[in-house]
Amino acid sequence: MKLQKQLSRKYEGKEYAKYVIVIKPKYIEKLGWKDGEELEAEVKGDKLIIEKD
Repeated sequence: MKLQKQLSRKYEGKEYAKYVIVIKPKYIEKLGWKDGEELEAEVKGDKLIIEKD
């Protein structure tokens, strides 16, 4: 997996970024996730938990 920073927009000289986590297709298939599904995220200690909404 890889964390990527992407420029979201520029406004009045300030740049705003968003972050994207790239997950291998084999994990998406194993979880049964589909393109466009809503996901929920929760931080527990130093871990990020992501699951279907």
